[in-house]
Amino acid sequence: MSALELANVTKRYGSVLAVDDAVLDVPAGSFVCLLGPSGCGKTTLMRMIAGLETPTAGTIRFNDETINDRPVHRRDFGMVFQSLALFPHLSVGENIAYPLKIRGRPRAERDARVVELLDLVRLPGVADRPVAQLSGGQRQRVAIARALAVSPKLFLLDEPLSALDAKLREAMQVELRQLQERLGITTIVVTHDQREAMTMADTIVVMKGGRIQQMDRPIDIYRRPANAFVADFLGQTNLLTAHAADGGATIADAPVPGLTLPAGVATAQISIRPEDVSVEREGAAPLPATVEFVRDMGSAVEVYLATAAGRIVAQRAAGRNDLMVGDAVSLALDPAAIVVFPAGASA
Repeated sequence: MSALELANVTKRYGSVLAVDDAVLDVPAGSFVCLLGPSGCGKTTLMRMIAGLETPTAGTIRFNDETINDRPVHRRDFGMVFQSLALFPHLSVGENIAYPLKIRGRPRAERDARVVELLDLVRLPGVADRPVAQLSGGQRQRVAIARALAVSPKLFLLDEPLSALDAKLREAMQVELRQLQERLGITTIVVTHDQREAMTMADTIVVMKGGRIQQMDRPIDIYRRPANAFVADFLGQTNLLTAHAADGGATIADAPVPGLTLPAGVATAQISIRPEDVSVEREGAAPLPATVEFVRDMGSAVEVYLATAAGRIVAQRAAGRNDLMVGDAVSLALDPAAIVVFPAGASA
C-alpha cells in the first residue's frame, strides 16, 4: 500500500524549473532517500510534500487523499530541518514538548511524552538540560524527538546529518535507520551523501536538474544505473567508450571478452565499478595500463591506472599492495559487471 503518491508534480519559480514532472510512489512504512547534487530539486520536492511550497502542477496524495492545498499544520507530518531549528532559550524537554504545548495538550501528557521520546532516542534524564550544553549528535537526537512528539504520519528530514563530523554522522545514520524500523513510520530524507543513502534507504530517488533520473533499491541503482550520471554519482565508477567489433566489443582497440553492444549500436558508453577491474601482470589481460597512483585505505587498495582509454581505477583486496607507480600491467574487465548505456541514457 502506498502512503505517498506524487503524480507529475512540477514547481516553477518564474522561468526557473525547480522540479520537473516528478512521479513518486512511497510505500507505507518505507525509508526513502532523495539523493542528488546541490540545486537538483530534492529540497524543493520535500518542501512541496511538507506543504511549505505549492506545486505549480501535478498532484500530491497521502493515504489516498489529495493534499496539494492542505495547510502544513493539518498534514500531521514531522520535519527535521538541516539547521535543526531548536530553541536555544528552552531546555531539552521544553523543545521536545513545544509541538504538544501549542496544540493545547495537558502538562502531564507533555512531560510523559518527553520522557518516552528521550528514552527512544537514547538520551534519558536530560530533559532539564539547556540545549546549548549538548553535543552535535545530542542536538540532532533532540530535533528528531521533537519532530516525533505528535506521532506524525510521515517523517521528513532535510540534510539532517550534514553538520556532524564523519564518524558521528555514520553512527547517526545507523541509529536513524534503526529508529525508523522500530517505529515503522514512513520516512523521507533529503541528502547529497551517497553513502548515507546506501546505508539508510529502502529506496533511493536520484535527481538531477529537477528531474528524477532513477528510483530503485540501493543495490539495483549501484549495479544497474539508468544512465551515466547515476553511475557516476552513486559510488565510484569508470565511464569508458566501447566500440562494436567482429561480434564483440573493444575499448581503446583492446578486446573485452564477453562484452557485446546492442544490435545496431557501433559505439556506446559503459560503466564498470573499480571492484570489477582486475589488475594482472603485463600482457596477461587485453588492456595495457601503467600504474599512476596507489592508495591503501586499509579495508581495500585503490589503484589509479593510465590507459589508452583514459584513467581507470581498480580496487584490490586489503593487503594486496604490491604495485608501484610506473609498473606496467594489464587490465581485465568483468563483462557480467559492465553496464552498457543505450543512446540517450547519459542524462
